[in-house]
Amino acid sequence: MKDEKQIQTIYIDNKDNSDDEINLRGLYEKYSYYWKWFLVGLLISLSIAFIYLRYAKDQYKVSSTIFINDKESGGLSTELSAFEDLGVLGDDKKSSIINETGVLESRTLIEKVVKDLGINITYYKVGTVTNTELYAEEIPFKINFFSSDSVFNKLDTSFTIIAQSKSFYLLKNAENEDVTEAIFGKNVKTDYGEINIIPTNVNQVEIGKLLIVKISPVKNVAKKYREKINIETETKKSSLLVLSLTDPVKKKAEEILNNLVYQYNNDAIEYKTLISENTDQFINDRINDISVDLSRVDKGVEEFKTKNRLTDINTEVGLDLQSNSELQKRIVELNSQIKLVEQVQTHIRNNNESLIPANLGLQDRETNQNTLMYNNLLLERNRIIKSSSKLNPTVINLESQLESLRISIEQGLENLRSSLKFSLREARSQEYRISSKRKAAPQQEREFQDIKRKQQIIESLYLYLLQKREENAISLGIPVPNAKIVDKADGSEIPVSPNSLLIYAISTLLGLFVPFSIISIRSLLDNMVHTYDDVESVVKAPIIGNLPKTKLKNKVIISDTDNSNIAESFRLLRTNVNFMLSKDSDKSKTIFITSTISGEGKTFVSINLASSLALLDKNILLIGADIRKPKVASYLEINPEKGLTHFLNDNNLSVKDVIVSDEENNFDVIISGEIPPNPSELLLNGRFEEILEYANKHYDYIIVDTAPVNIVTDTLLLGHHADLFIYVIRADFLDKRLLKISQTMFENKRLPNMSILINDIDYESNVYGYGYGYGYKENDDRTWWSKFFSN
Repeated sequence: MKDEKQIQTIYIDNKDNSDDEINLRGLYEKYSYYWKWFLVGLLISLSIAFIYLRYAKDQYKVSSTIFINDKESGGLSTELSAFEDLGVLGDDKKSSIINETGVLESRTLIEKVVKDLGINITYYKVGTVTNTELYAEEIPFKINFFSSDSVFNKLDTSFTIIAQSKSFYLLKNAENEDVTEAIFGKNVKTDYGEINIIPTNVNQVEIGKLLIVKISPVKNVAKKYREKINIETETKKSSLLVLSLTDPVKKKAEEILNNLVYQYNNDAIEYKTLISENTDQFINDRINDISVDLSRVDKGVEEFKTKNRLTDINTEVGLDLQSNSELQKRIVELNSQIKLVEQVQTHIRNNNESLIPANLGLQDRETNQNTLMYNNLLLERNRIIKSSSKLNPTVINLESQLESLRISIEQGLENLRSSLKFSLREARSQEYRISSKRKAAPQQEREFQDIKRKQQIIESLYLYLLQKREENAISLGIPVPNAKIVDKADGSEIPVSPNSLLIYAISTLLGLFVPFSIISIRSLLDNMVHTYDDVESVVKAPIIGNLPKTKLKNKVIISDTDNSNIAESFRLLRTNVNFMLSKDSDKSKTIFITSTISGEGKTFVSINLASSLALLDKNILLIGADIRKPKVASYLEINPEKGLTHFLNDNNLSVKDVIVSDEENNFDVIISGEIPPNPSELLLNGRFEEILEYANKHYDYIIVDTAPVNIVTDTLLLGHHADLFIYVIRADFLDKRLLKISQTMFENKRLPNMSILINDIDYESNVYGYGYGYGYKENDDRTWWSKFFSN
């Protein structure tokens, strides 16, 4: 008995530990109890990750690097580069790279790639779970479509090919309905036009295998790849562009990027060819016109010599012309320049949207520079309009610049023409002064000199245009692409997606996080009392014991031979009760048992505590004082005629008349009796004290099962008679907020010698640092999966 008291002293005082300490062990034990949940969560998440990785389509990243020739792609020419230093034209290189990026990403260009590669037609090999896309040599059949491009490029349908043999195949439509059975190589009429299917290798035709052919509109496919293709500069100020594309088929992605660069260069060459052809046409037109003039002048020379019977005028007049030869050259040059200026002016007035011929040798640097700038801007405008419209802000800005440059060029040409004419007048004035000095020269010489001068002017212009035509022909014959391929499209054989390591890591975290979240939310939303700490944190009364959860159906579970956990817990409770009442060991002890609300097990505790004390050969009286909701009689399965309410209401009855002896459990009982209309008044009429007085003389222990304190005042009215108050709190049943009631009772000493008994504790889910059972365990007939998921 001393050992039991010493143990119990430690047990009652163990709540003196600091409340401020963070109970990390408690947190660990709280979550480790649900290890099965975490295990199942991990298994489920990892299984999902495995299945996803098993059937997810691998994605391969392919990239290509190209160098953009700024001068060829619309950047500043050599003649205009000085303006960049003055800040007149801004950062044209950056603008050029942005523009070329826009061209590469244009819908028109990508649609050309889709049409050229035929990737609007995709082929899928049917698998057990997912379909696998086939490409190039992987496709077992070559399919020829005979419908027009305008219809075919807008087609959105699919069909299935099933090889029946090496010669026949079955064709099914999108609804999986049989369309026809045909011979390989024979044209077949379908809703989407005639088609012809030929095996790429007759010996490798897989009989019975399904091949799904999906035809999508070119516009939709181009839109999809336009969003997938990423273009960015290698460095901020670099002319290197890196094109990248991620796709399930690596070879397909490589061919798309390579073809995109090819189409881009092809478009650029077409633009440059257009410029050269326009220039060539202008030069040829001018040469044809000048040839007529030159022929007319040559004929005039011939007629003049014939008429005047002249043979070698140069020899005859050589000495006279030597002094003014330089002046004549000057007049010829000025006349050529004026003629050229007038022709260019005529071209500008008659051709509003055409390129202005450049590099014709006009002796005006500013006009030449403006002409080059005009042609570059006009080319840029035309290229942007192809993938946009005239309402595009960039196009509007370019048209404004073009108009300004056109006006500037026309003004410059007019100024140049005026300047040349002024210079020509000066030269002719000088010539006149010289010619006046040689009045004695024959009239024929002067006339021939005029004709000769006109011939030289026309001939020099003719030769000059011939030279420019050859230069333009060379440029037209050797076109230079805009983009130089630095690295052809290529990528790693290792897919970039899905990342198995990342997915397994995420699934592992999710597998742990989901159970953790569920447990945490469940804990946050759970207001029930579960553990010793839940009670101790609010109620400062001593805890006299804990009763484990039991699956036994009997209400009386104490016997001499019972070694179950619950039986041992009641024996320990009995020891603790004796310890609490050890000061008055010789007198009878009155023990009141109550709870906060109904259903917490106070009657169960009362009966089994009485049974446990009876095993010590003590005289025990159990009084059912909960006369509002009596349960003692039903628990003990007895039904006497008289009970407590009869005694309280009938003065003629004695205490012995209402005492019933329970031979099976070896203690006496006063049941509650019938439920009265005025229970509080009956308990206060003085007759209850007579029962206690009689019991104190004849019994060692008086156990009183009272009403819950939160519902009625009956217990408080009788509480002063108790030597010990056992306050029952049921785990997983009582709301934590109601613990304040028991703490108030203890603080205000409303219940004498009050102590707490925690009932229905689930030891499997709560760890206290001490335990009961001593190796005893109740039989558990549940299946293994019920035990596994019992928590």
